[in-house]
Amino acid sequence: MAPRSSSQLFPEVAVSVAGVTQYVQDLLEGDEQLHQIWVIGEVSSAKAHSKGVFFTLQDPQEAASINCVTWKSQQTKLVTLPEPGELVVVLGQMKVYPSRGQYQLTVWQCLPAGDGLAALRYRQLRERLLAEGLFDPARKCLPPAHPQVVAVVTSAQAAAWGDIQRTLQSRYPGLQVLLSPATVQGEQAPVSIVRAIARVIQDTRADVIILARGGGATEDLACFNDERVVRAISDCPIPVITGIGHERDQSLADLAADVAAHTPTAAAAIAVPNLEELQLELAGGLMRLRQAIASQLLDQQELLQSIRRRLQVYGVGKRLNRELQQQVWLQQRLLQSIQNRLLHEQNHQKFLAQTLESLDPKAVLRRGYALVQRENGKVVRRGRSLALGDEVRIQLSEGKLKAVITEIE
Repeated sequence: MAPRSSSQLFPEVAVSVAGVTQYVQDLLEGDEQLHQIWVIGEVSSAKAHSKGVFFTLQDPQEAASINCVTWKSQQTKLVTLPEPGELVVVLGQMKVYPSRGQYQLTVWQCLPAGDGLAALRYRQLRERLLAEGLFDPARKCLPPAHPQVVAVVTSAQAAAWGDIQRTLQSRYPGLQVLLSPATVQGEQAPVSIVRAIARVIQDTRADVIILARGGGATEDLACFNDERVVRAISDCPIPVITGIGHERDQSLADLAADVAAHTPTAAAAIAVPNLEELQLELAGGLMRLRQAIASQLLDQQELLQSIRRRLQVYGVGKRLNRELQQQVWLQQRLLQSIQNRLLHEQNHQKFLAQTLESLDPKAVLRRGYALVQRENGKVVRRGRSLALGDEVRIQLSEGKLKAVITEIE
């Protein structure tokens, strides 16, 4: 049998994209039942716009949703505005938008239908966990003032990870940052977050954990209201700081955390102090100490002069000798006290200076070490992570080098 040509394989009748879309539009918009239809559902997300309010209705029982819009001219006629988590009944008409190949419900009226299922479940879980004491302030502990290792639980591809890295580097150079990657959206997110926290606990190096995610719709942030995540945070022996980017009510994860911030960047700022501010605070403390010592010395000198004048008035003799001996003893005691205080503060200053010096990455380089990075800027820690022919950049105390790997020992 001879092979069929491409013209024979091509169907005799093929409908264009516009034709299919037009057909669907005629079906939906031509159906009189869809000209005025009441729909009940839970508002999963809502966004106000200059043209109106765009929101999504979700079926509480089934995995189904529909996009809706109520134009600005209709908003004043609505009994209630759609709010995330609320169960509502809306009246509207189905419309098809050929340019996007989508359909949505144009809403004319919105009536409250009670609490949404998700909101009800949220409140019930919150009350139960509150009764168990998971949100009790007595269970919380403050993060360390000067952590050496910070662990971050978030998605490696999320913008939150980059924001946290930049904030930690700018505020506290030399800090070791560990990433325990996790999925922070979707059905698999709760299990992924719990496992990521468990990895940090098992590692034992971290002094504090930052659990972070950028903003999103209510359904995108549902994993942070999951009971498994809340219990993992509450049971964590390491202080947890949440940085979930949202402006709504606090999530249950926020309530269980030791400290809650509204954004990943704010969480990173809470986790570590600002090194420049510490240096200024140290300098100011030393200045105040010198001023206090000088003032105390001046007061004692004035007191000594006053006593000498009194002795001159009362004459000399045994009383004068006693007073002089007392003053000598007091002066020695004062000088000894001042010297002890000054020595203590000098030792403390040396300790702080050594601490600041140890945190300075450049100090490590000045001791003869070098920082080796790949072309993409990633730090090389193990020789086996490189291959022959790879190009690397070497940062010395003074100057930078470029090298090609010719041998790996």
